[in-house]
Formats: sequence, C-alpha cells, structure tokens
Amino acid sequence: MRLTVLGCSGSLPGPDSPASGYLVEADGARLIVDLGNGVLGPLQQRIGFSALADIEGVVLTHLHPDHCMDLCGLYVALHYGLRAGRTIPVHGPEGTARRMAKAYGREPEPGLSGAFDFVTHTEGPVRVGPFTVRTARVAHPVPAYAVRVEHEGRALVYSGDTGPTTALSELARGADLLLCEAAFDDGVDHPPGIHLTGREAGEHAASAGVGRLVVTHVPPWGDKAGAAAAAREVFGGPVECAEPGATWKV
Repeated sequence: MRLTVLGCSGSLPGPDSPASGYLVEADGARLIVDLGNGVLGPLQQRIGFSALADIEGVVLTHLHPDHCMDLCGLYVALHYGLRAGRTIPVHGPEGTARRMAKAYGREPEPGLSGAFDFVTHTEGPVRVGPFTVRTARVAHPVPAYAVRVEHEGRALVYSGDTGPTTALSELARGADLLLCEAAFDDGVDHPPGIHLTGREAGEHAASAGVGRLVVTHVPPWGDKAGAAAAAREVFGGPVECAEPGATWKV
C-alpha cells in the first residue's frame, strides 16, 4: 500500500495544509480516509479530476467538519461534473447519510444517494475493493472510530480523533504504520476524552507494537516537532510528522 497525506491540519485548515484527509492506494485502487475541509483540491492534484469517479470508497472516522465536509464537494463533482453513473460506498458512523444531506442543504431523502451508498461502521471487517477495513470506537465527544486498512499482509491504522483509549492500541496491534493524532500539547491540563498529546500518541504506538508512528492532526497553533519529540521519548521506532503530500510505502 501507499499512504499519501492530502491534509493533516488539526481542527481546521491551516495556512499550509487542508484539514484531515488521506489517500491509500494498492493494485491501482484508491481509498480515501477522511475528507475534511480543503482536501478535495490536493486529491484532484494527486489523481486528476476524472479519476474521482473511480474511487473505491470513502471511510469517515467521524462527522466533525474537519473530517467530512469535502464530501459535499465530491458529490458535486460526481453528480454534476462527471455524471459518474455509479455510487461510491461511504463508510461512516450511524447517521452519516442524514448529516451529509443536511450539510449540503438537502432533505434526507434522496439526500446524496445519487452519488454515494452510505454504510454504517460495524465491528467486523468489510471489503472495500482490494482493502480490508476494520474500525473501532474511540474516545471523542461524538461517535468516532479509528480505522485499520489491510492489504496483502500489511496494515496501517489511523486514529481519527481520540483521547487515550485501549481500543486504539488493540486495533493497531502489530500494524506496520500508525497514523496518530497529537492535537494537544504535552505538559498542559486538557479536558478528557477529546484528543491525544504527542507523548500519548507514542504510548499508544509502543503499546500496540507498531513498526512506525506518524504524528498528525496538530492544529495551526500547535507544535508538530514538539509532538514528535514527545512521542520519541516513549516509542522506540521511527517517528515522523505528517506533512501535506508526504507518502509512505506500507
């Protein structure tokens, strides 16, 4: 698999990055994990406008705008620009179809069903093209899920937004790469059950025994380098910071 960062700014688009969005590719297939504010632009730069119609699927971790709002733009591209003639599966929390219809200004029926087939996250694995996708409920003020994507014996895990939780470590067990949020600064008191610090991201990586940690979702006012440094204090494997356009072979 190849992982490409389309956007990684935490909570809102930053001056040098869209909000959250990641492209996973294998065997010519493309899976989008989160589609936050501004992500649709770099996605088109990466794959081209016409290839939007060929996306295998979209996986949304949760329904905060910085993780899902560009789904509305993708709908416009598919329905009006490309007249794609096929529906793309969108895997998300319960109520995703209704939430995205409301965001677009439509009634729930027909909503955005002309372009998307909405699928609610379940406990078991699902196939999306050549990928096997698993999710686990994590700690956030709204229903939110971490995502594990597997292909031919390789695995990458994305935390989505979460506070500390064993569910993330269990889902990430033995993964080759953990893409983990670190929105909160270390050494500061924070409300529980919302986000991780860099050190906590490192602790989850160490607990799961992953091969590599990539720190992401640092907000524009945050310190990426500081988050990565804090993670290295507790995790002995490679630690890097997500940057727009960065890629990893998994």
